[in-house]
Amino acid sequence: MSLKEKIIEFNESENIWIGLLRDFLFVFSVVLIFASVSHIALGLYAPMVAVESGSMIPHIQIGDIVFVESIDRTEIITYLKGKETGYTSFGDYGDVILYRPYGREGVTPIIHRAIYYVEMGEPMWIGGPPAPYAGYITKGDNLKTNLAYDQQGSISYLQPVKKEWVKGVARFYRVPVLGYVSLIPRKILSI
Repeated sequence: MSLKEKIIEFNESENIWIGLLRDFLFVFSVVLIFASVSHIALGLYAPMVAVESGSMIPHIQIGDIVFVESIDRTEIITYLKGKETGYTSFGDYGDVILYRPYGREGVTPIIHRAIYYVEMGEPMWIGGPPAPYAGYITKGDNLKTNLAYDQQGSISYLQPVKKEWVKGVARFYRVPVLGYVSLIPRKILSI
């Protein structure tokens, strides 16, 4: 039997195990293609994040999927620089970044707006303490829950966001509600 005949037999088989294998190979191929295209286009194999909190309301909602471009492929435009140039993303000036709080691996990344960049020794905000090193001052867009910068609260207390902590920059537009597909099972498993 030739290879072509074996492939035809595999594709037309009514055997349940062969059918499951075909389905598995199809899903694996789709995931592989998506990851490859994502890596080529955005620099990340998994460029989507599900938003877990309301800290970016009204511009990004809980359960939204946001696409992220690798930090290696882009430059971060802060709120202040965006205000000067007219650059906006997600309904306000500057870029929304995805970063690891305190640079820790294995923790849920934060998705907040980069407000401005400070150099080491500069005050982190007007009347604030000097920055221990250079980094971004960040803040969520929600005016009810995010009254202060992340560096004034518990998210990144007195620690500007170092460039190496940034995983990427949010791009394009949010995909509403789809993130719940990821969030609901994680919430159920954490109970």
